[in-house]
Amino acid sequence: MSEALREAAESGDERAHSTLRLVLAALKERDTCARLAGVEDGLEDAQIRELIVDMINQRKEQIERCESKARLDLAEQEAEEIGVLEHFIPAQMSVEEMDAAVSEVISDLGASRLKDMGRVMAALHERYEGQMDFALAKRQTCRLLS
Repeated sequence: MSEALREAAESGDERAHSTLRLVLAALKERDTCARLAGVEDGLEDAQIRELIVDMINQRKEQIERCESKARLDLAEQEAEEIGVLEHFIPAQMSVEEMDAAVSEVISDLGASRLKDMGRVMAALHERYEGQMDFALAKRQTCRLLS
C-alpha cells in the first residue's frame, strides 16, 4: 500500500493519494492498538481487509446520503475513493457465484432445514471471508433451506 501511495503522489492523483493516506493512518492506529493490547505481530491480513471493507461500506452509505441531498459532486468523490480502496481487497463474488457457493456449502454439509443456518453461514465465512456479501448469502441460504 505504501508503494501505491508513492505512485499516486508521483502521478498527481490527489484522490488516490488522500484516500491511501487515510487508510494508512487508520491501519497504523489499529496496529498500534493491537500491539498495546499484546499482539506482537500487529494486524493480520484479515483485519486489514476488514478495515478496508468497512471504509468501502462507509463510503457507500455516504453516497446514498449525498444523492438524497442532490450532492452528486460529493457522491462522485466517494465513488472514486471506493475505486481506490477496492484495489486492495479480493474481488467480490457476483450474485451467480455466490448462489453457487451457497448451494455447494449446503450440499457439502448436508443441510436441509433452517436449523442448519448457523453451520452453513460459519462454513461460508470460513471459505469466502472478504469475497462475499454475507447479508445476501444469508437470504439465499434461508430461501434454499426453507
